Parts: sequence; C-alpha cells; structure tokens
Amino acid sequence: MRFINDLVPPYDLTYSDVFMVPSLSEVPSRLGVDLTTPDRLGTTIPVVVANMTAVAGRRMAETVARRGGLTVLPQDIPLDVIRENLRYQKSRHPVFETAITLGPTETVGLALNLIHKRAHGVLVVVDGDQRPIGIFAERDAAGFDRFTQLQNVMTRDLVLVDADAGLEEIFNLLGEHRISAAPVVGRDGRLVGVVTRRGALRSTIYRPAVNPRGELMSAVAVGISGNPAARASALAEMGVDVVVVDTAHGHQAKMLRAIEAVRGVVGSLPVVAGNVATAAGARDLIAAGADIVKVGIGPGAMCTTRMMTGVGRPQFTAVMECAAEAARHGKHVWADGGVRYPRDVALGLAAGAASVMFGSWLAGTYESAADSLRDADGRLYKESFGMASNRAVRNRTRQETPFERARKELFEEGISTSRMYLDTDRPGVEDILDQVVAGVRSSCTYAGARTIPEFQERALVGIQSAAGYEEGRPQPTSW
Repeated sequence: MRFINDLVPPYDLTYSDVFMVPSLSEVPSRLGVDLTTPDRLGTTIPVVVANMTAVAGRRMAETVARRGGLTVLPQDIPLDVIRENLRYQKSRHPVFETAITLGPTETVGLALNLIHKRAHGVLVVVDGDQRPIGIFAERDAAGFDRFTQLQNVMTRDLVLVDADAGLEEIFNLLGEHRISAAPVVGRDGRLVGVVTRRGALRSTIYRPAVNPRGELMSAVAVGISGNPAARASALAEMGVDVVVVDTAHGHQAKMLRAIEAVRGVVGSLPVVAGNVATAAGARDLIAAGADIVKVGIGPGAMCTTRMMTGVGRPQFTAVMECAAEAARHGKHVWADGGVRYPRDVALGLAAGAASVMFGSWLAGTYESAADSLRDADGRLYKESFGMASNRAVRNRTRQETPFERARKELFEEGISTSRMYLDTDRPGVEDILDQVVAGVRSSCTYAGARTIPEFQERALVGIQSAAGYEEGRPQPTSW
C-alpha cells in the first residue's frame, strides 16, 4: 500500500479518514479474486468473528467457518462447554446447514422458540431414526395455540434433497418446487442437514475453512490471568485449531509471560495474541511466540476505553504500523475493531492485515449467541455487550469470591447492554458476509489485484476530509 504522491500524513488515521484510488486493472470480475488469507491458517475469506460472549457461539462458529472465516469462542466459556462446542462444530457438514429438529409430538411453542436460531427459517420434524417426516415454518403456526403438536400442523408433502446431488441441481430443484429450503438426506434416508436455494448458490462461491482433517476450523480465546497454559493445553488436547491469547492491553509483561507459557504447551498450533496498537507492541508479542498479533485499542462499537481513559489509537494507522513490523519478522496481524461498513474491512486489508476482526456488526443475526427477544412492537432483537463491560466482568469472575468480584466490577470500559435489531432484509450472518466479501472483492478489482497480498501491494490510498467521507455515503431519503 502507498499514499497518493507518497504523502504520508504526520498524524494518525481512522478508516473514515482514508479512501482508495482505482488503478489500472486486468481482473475481469469479482469472481476472479482469491480471498485466501496470507496468514496460512486455512481461512478462505479475511473475516474473524470477535470473541464476544453475546456474538461468538457454536452456531456462529459453524456458519462462518462454512463460508471460509473463523470465529473465536470467548475466554469466559468453561472448558467442559468448550469441549462440547468443539465436538459439535467439527461434526457439522461443510456444505449443508445444520437442521433444527423436533419429534412429531413436540409443541408449536417449542418450535417457535427454536426456529430463530437459524437463518433458513424451517424446522424439520423427524422420526426416531432421524428420518424427515415433515417440515415446519413460522407461518404454519397461524391459527393454532402453542400447545398444538407439530404432527398436526407440519407440512407432510416433503421435497427431499439427495446429499450427493450437485449444487446447481439442488438450486434448480428448489426453484422448480418454489420452496426456499428443504431437508437433505443420505442414502439411508436419514437427515444430513438443510439446504436453501441461496445456500446452494453460496457454496459455489465460498470455500469452507477446514483443518487437515476436513473439519470446520475452530479458535478459542485464553485470558492472561490464572493459568493460561493449563487452559491452552486442554484446548490443544480437544483439537482446537487456533489459540488466541487475549486481553485489552496486550503490551504488558503479564501478556508476554502468558504467550511464552502458551507457546510452550501447544506445540505448532497457531497462537494469536493481542491487543496492541504500536510497532513495539507487535514486535514484543512476536518475540514472545505469537504467530499473529491482534491490533486495536478502543475502536470497537461496544468499547468505551478511549472515552474512559483517553488511551487508544486510530485504527488505520495502528494496523499499518503493526503490520509493517510483523512483516519484518515474517508474521501477520489481524485488524480488530473499528468496522462499520464493508469498506472498512477492505481498508484494514490494504493497511496490511491478514484478516479483519469484528463482532458488534454480527450481534443482531440469527446465529449470534444471544437469545432472540421481541420488543413491544414485535420486532426481533438481541442484547449485546462489550467484553470489558461490567456484565462481561461478572461472567469472567464468577469463580472468584464475592468480594473480589465486587472489587473488579467497579471498573468497566464497555457498554453492558445494547439492543441489536435483526435486519429483516439481512437477518443472518451469511447475509453480512455476502456484503463484506462482495465489497472486498470489488476493492481488489479496483486495485487490479487477484489476491490479498497483491491488494496490499497495489492499494493506493488518499486522505479525505469529513465532507469527503460524507460525499460517499448514500442518501437515506429521496431528494
């Protein structure tokens, strides 16, 4: 990346301060761009879901990995729950979505409580051998009370998809029957998953992020307090693919000791560590054993660090400086936070990040870990909160004494509750991934780049005023 006329400003920049200039391109279309990440983890799109308790759970991890990204499960999840989550994620199909299933005698009320856990919008009714016998959608509940059994309201005229069928064949089959989703069955007739027309289409464009065993990739966070090496060792034994050593202020001696301890027990597993905002911070974390450094102090949507402490750094400059330092050591960085639009992901990559990490943008999706709630007008929403907030601190310290918990809860640097409404047009995480990936692919074509490393080399960036940024925003209302 370089600045127009090589004029590097003497002040730090946010994503909103910069824009990218188009260059001569020989890339004919967005589909000619390969977004495999240069950090060699195995991810095929440069998206990492932040380890926020209200966002990153097993549904999010499964869905994002199926489309090529990575989700980091939070450090405050107990190891026994992590073990179950990893077992679940690694057993998921790399192409077909996981079905929500119930037996025929279960109730409409239970089905309605579960159906918003997935974006495909259907629940498959199965017999005792896990063979589909019906399908239920929210509209099927109209006119029935919540105690009605599913066998009395489900659709019995099923269109079943063969798990060995081609994606184009599946797309056409669903179109011919004018249905949006259908159960997928194996040769024995048992349920494999669910597929939608859009899901079949997506699977021709995205490639799943899988480990050498063909399992969907997983990542889990480790804190720096307590015994990080013990948790990391347990995670390695469970088969986690990436260990993330995480704390708000990563450039401290306690973090360096934690990285060294974790590196000593996980062998060759990739270790990500952060957060930092300077070249010195990146250099020290790499020297301690980090393969990837997380960059970002205070840019997150749920974070109040900068307003509470005055500490932080504009994200574009922080990523640019840390990425350059990491590259000198043959390592990489993730840009963590500050993302509001797909353009910010592209600019984070242009600044040198191997992947861009965000969480709040995904909080209002079916797949986020929080429960779906309805407001007084019936609109679906989920509650999100920052990972340095009072609420998050309470979760992390639940094993400590009431006195120690009370002491720590006095200090917070994050929002404890925020309503994230589901977008009726884009309610699933895959809808947001479509936006991000389309934007990044287009950015690459404007730069004339077929890969992320080429994009980072060819990106030409300029600095704009607030008016310049505003000029690029679409008008929300008519003239």
